[in-house]
Amino acid sequence: MAEHVKVIAQNKKARFNYAVEDTYECGIVLEGTEVKSVKAGNISFPDAFAEVTGNEVWVRNLHIAEYPFSSVFNHNPDRKKKLLLHKDEIKRIRRKVEEKGYTLIPLDFYLKDGRVKVTLGVCKGKKLFDKRADIKERDVKRDIARAFRNDLQR
Repeated sequence: MAEHVKVIAQNKKARFNYAVEDTYECGIVLEGTEVKSVKAGNISFPDAFAEVTGNEVWVRNLHIAEYPFSSVFNHNPDRKKKLLLHKDEIKRIRRKVEEKGYTLIPLDFYLKDGRVKVTLGVCKGKKLFDKRADIKERDVKRDIARAFRNDLQR
């Protein structure tokens, strides 16, 4: 069976503010109206993070808007959601997060064969000079691409 992947949302700010060390593909436990709302793209997670509690991984500050076409039985938009990972992956993540400076950040949400998946990143915060270096590198690449494009047009 071929994999069909449709990206729902990406956390571009996380890649700017954090250096991503490792990534994991996770499933997420959602209620019925949450799934419909996520598939519609009504998701917001700029300040979201994940934490290891016991032998489970939970994501917090993930806002999934209420589904507008549902009845009174709607979900709580700000509840914490459980992520689905293997036990050995959770152990590896726990060891890494216990080190100083590492945190778990959801990087993007996507549909894979009709199921909602999350890419969870083990990240370390960047310093201000690292961010400035990234901006400078991005500007240099843009200038090179612009010069190359102008040379081809001549």
